[in-house]
This record gives sequence, structure tokens and C-alpha cells, in this order.
Amino acid sequence: MVTAVALFSLMDAQLKLLAEHYPPLQVAFLRGLLSLPFVVVPVIVRGRLERLRPVNVPLHLVRGAMAVVMLTSFIYAVRETSITATYSIFMCAPLVVAALSVPMLGEKVARSQWIAIGVGLAGVLMMLRPGNSKWGMVGGVAAVIAVAMYALSVITLRRLSQTDTTESMVFSFALLLSIGAGLLAIPGWTALRWSDWPMFIGVGLTGAVAQGFITNAFRHAPAAVVAPFEYTALVWGLLLDLVIWRVLPTSVTLLGGSIVIGAGLYIIHREHRQRP
Repeated sequence: MVTAVALFSLMDAQLKLLAEHYPPLQVAFLRGLLSLPFVVVPVIVRGRLERLRPVNVPLHLVRGAMAVVMLTSFIYAVRETSITATYSIFMCAPLVVAALSVPMLGEKVARSQWIAIGVGLAGVLMMLRPGNSKWGMVGGVAAVIAVAMYALSVITLRRLSQTDTTESMVFSFALLLSIGAGLLAIPGWTALRWSDWPMFIGVGLTGAVAQGFITNAFRHAPAAVVAPFEYTALVWGLLLDLVIWRVLPTSVTLLGGSIVIGAGLYIIHREHRQRP
């Protein structure tokens, strides 16, 4: 999970750079399309093409639709603000996953953990303060939508891991993302610049490898345990914003993000105490 987060952070920085010149839907389409060769070729080389075959097709389709909404919203959010600010909102995703794991996966969450989830969401509301209209009304809303779709996608991933291979889940994610986002991007399509092709390839490579790592992470551990390790993304976001865009997060972003992370770390602590 830690490796996946590092790779996804590098991918997100490239997506933010691309979103400065292309619509979010088109960037999402390119992210899915350019990941496909890095997913399919290794499978073909190993002679395991049959592992790409989906078993639970309806759930694959649902996850693909959520992928389009999730990634497009996320790209829109990082385009409108810094990576750190978007990540600070996105850090509540593990809390949402933990909450959804109760009705959808039958996992148990203690009362104190519910309190931690509520505290973490209060930290999100702090960062979505009405006084900052641009972030609160544009980037913040997009980030919240991305969080909701991501959490639901993680839940479906846990269900799919019971019937489908890792290769089929990664392949269907990239394929359905590219098809859905590509069709929706046609009306506002912007011609691709040759100078951006190294970045296109970088997005495909980091996205495909990271997706494989995160799929295996959720396959081998409960969602409430694995998901909080995404908090390491905030460190990467700070470094990338500083090195590439020369910006630092506001005090409100750091405070709200700290509250969210603290709530998530408490859930990890409780989970470890409850397990042998």
C-alpha cells in the first residue's frame, strides 16, 4: 500500500500538469488508455492471458463507472488547487471505507471508531470552510465526490477479490475508465501536444504499477486496516507542491488534515487491539 501511494502521488503530479492544458475527462481517458499496455503485455509474456477474463461482470461495470467519476473529479480538484489541499480532503477516504465496510462487507466498527470517523469528517468540513469560496465550492466539492466514489470502489474491490484475479480487476479498471471517459471527452477534445508524450507514458506506467500494488493490498488485508496507509500521500503531496509549484499548504489545510489523519490512526490502533 505504501508503494502504491508513492507511485500514485507521482502520477497525480503528472495529471495536474496535464490538466493545465487538457479537460479533466480527456486526462482521465488518457490515464486509463495508457495504462493498458503496461497491464496486458506482462500478462501475455507470462502466458496468463486467461487471468484477464472477468467473472463478476456486473460488478466490474459498476466499478468502471465509479472510476470515471472518481478520477475525473479528482483531476478537476487538483487542477483547481494544490495537491496537498486535495490530498487533505481525500485523507478521509479510509474513514468512509471503514464506515461503509459495516453495511456492505459485514465488518465490525466499534462505537469509539464511529466517534473517530465523525471527528475526521469534522476536519474535512473545516477545510471546506465557506470563507474560501473557490476551494470550498469548486475543488472541495470535486474532492468530496472523488472520495465517495473511491470508497465505494474499494468496497467493490473487496467483493471482486473473492471471485476475480488481480489481473482482471486491474485490466477492467483501466479498460472501462478509458472507454467511459473517452466517450464523454469527445465533445471537448483538445489536440495532443508531442511535448507531452513523455508525461503520458509516465502516467500510464505509474498508474498501472500502482493499481496492481493497491489491488493486492486490499486483497490480503481488511479495508479498515489497509486504507489508512494512504496517509503517507500527504508527505508526497507536500514535497511535490514545493518542488514543482513552489507552494505550501495553508494552516487550515494542515490543521484539518491533521485531524483527519489523527482519526484514521486511531482506527488503525483500535483495529490492531481487536485482532490477535
